[in-house]
Amino acid sequence: MSVSAVVFYILSVVILGAALVAVTSRKIFRSAIWLLFSLTGIAGLYFWLQMEFVAAVQIVVYVGGIVVLIIFSIFLTQQSGKDLPAPVRGRAFFSALAACAGFLLTCSMLTRYGFRPAENREGEVAGVGGNSGPVADVGNIGAQLLSTTEHGYVLPFEVISVLLLAAMIGCIVIAMKTKPDNK
Repeated sequence: MSVSAVVFYILSVVILGAALVAVTSRKIFRSAIWLLFSLTGIAGLYFWLQMEFVAAVQIVVYVGGIVVLIIFSIFLTQQSGKDLPAPVRGRAFFSALAACAGFLLTCSMLTRYGFRPAENREGEVAGVGGNSGPVADVGNIGAQLLSTTEHGYVLPFEVISVLLLAAMIGCIVIAMKTKPDNK
């Protein structure tokens, strides 16, 4: 087994393990921290794939934005240290059923479509030798993000800002809940 495969399996175990603990933990703050580890592992996977810009966006938007806002909203609520309610049995069954259906759908898609490397006209693998496409450096990505042309990404850039705005509004709504009267 190559070192590359070992790194991939270690990152996969960290991502999946942290995600599993995040959704099964009864403490909301611990769930947020495990979500932080899972999203950081995904950024590590992007770094491993040599997609530094996407990894940086993962860290800035999700780890630095969404998770920090979730943690702030947990601290601002009055019941941040209490356990989450136990899941209702019917909902747990349907959730497990949906997870199994998603797993089976993913497996069927993986077996139906073969993942082969794209080839150039000369028969070489794309990206290896020769000019096979645009250069993916930070300058080109930034110019493409702010472009309003046909292949511009200004709309996804704005969607990210709306996502952060929605997370901030959610934090404010959670923080503004009033304390129940203790009589």
